[in-house]
Amino acid sequence: MSAVAILAADGFETIECLTIVDVLRRGGVRTTLVSIMPTRDVISAQQISVSCDCTFDEVDFSEYDYVVLPGGMPGTTNLQNDERVCDVVREFAATKHVAAICAAPSILAHLGLLEGRRATCFPGFELDFPKGAYAGEKTVVVDGNIITASAMGQALPFALAVLEDIAGEVAVSKVREGIQL
Repeated sequence: MSAVAILAADGFETIECLTIVDVLRRGGVRTTLVSIMPTRDVISAQQISVSCDCTFDEVDFSEYDYVVLPGGMPGTTNLQNDERVCDVVREFAATKHVAAICAAPSILAHLGLLEGRRATCFPGFELDFPKGAYAGEKTVVVDGNIITASAMGQALPFALAVLEDIAGEVAVSKVREGIQL
């Protein structure tokens, strides 16, 4: 079974981050919430304190198949400004899987990972996307080993798309039934 590392920085979008943790864990996927901050504690853009499972330096990323980047501001900026995060995202885009939502897909564009791809993001953050990459608003886009979503309103479909990619339609059906979707 695949394992997922969700990277959280101060200023993350609460629902985008915690929805995917919840859905993947309901689906039986090993999911680790990773603080990129000096401690396990992070503060969301909505001033909600969250204690992560571990810090970035405590993770062996070779044990993971997916890295997820929640959006939110300044969370996205904090993720993008951390070279450790950029290195992991580059590696996972080349050899594993990356998922990003809201403003966070702009990190993928900034790193040059969307060339020849289709992706989405929160409106206005597509400015650095390569020509033809932006797939539009209010959607989830799966393009090979990269999954992107446009905003908080797509957090549940985004999480279900990642779950389907990892565990298949049966796992998605069980989660959908369990949450009355």
